[in-house]
Amino acid sequence: MLREFNLDQPTISRFRKELYSRLKELEDSEKTTTEDHRTVELDQATQGRLSRMDAMQVQAMALETKRRRELGILKIKSALKRIEEDEFGWCVSCGDEIALKRLELDPATPTCIECASKAS
Repeated sequence: MLREFNLDQPTISRFRKELYSRLKELEDSEKTTTEDHRTVELDQATQGRLSRMDAMQVQAMALETKRRRELGILKIKSALKRIEEDEFGWCVSCGDEIALKRLELDPATPTCIECASKAS
C-alpha cells in the first residue's frame, strides 16, 4: 500500500536528532547509577536493620529505574529503526498517521492516539 508521508525531511531530521540525544542521555544515566544496583549486604555486624531496609529500598527503586530506562532505550531504538525504514510517523498497530503534536511530545511513540487509548 502506497502512503503519502506525513512528515518532511527537516522534521524527520529534527526528530532523529532529538531521539539520539535522548538515547545518549539514558545510556549516560545508566553508567552513573550502576552502584545502586549492587546486592545489599545482609551482615548485621556492619549494618543495622534500618540501614539494610533503606539500602534494599534504594536498590528496588534503582532496579525499577533501570527497567524503565531500558524500556525507553528500546523504544528510542525502535523509533530510529522506523526512521531508517521510512515508517516513522505511522502507527505500528493500525498503519494510520501519528499526529505531529503526539510525535513532538514523544518522538519514540509507536502508536496513534486511538490505538494507544485502546491499549490502556
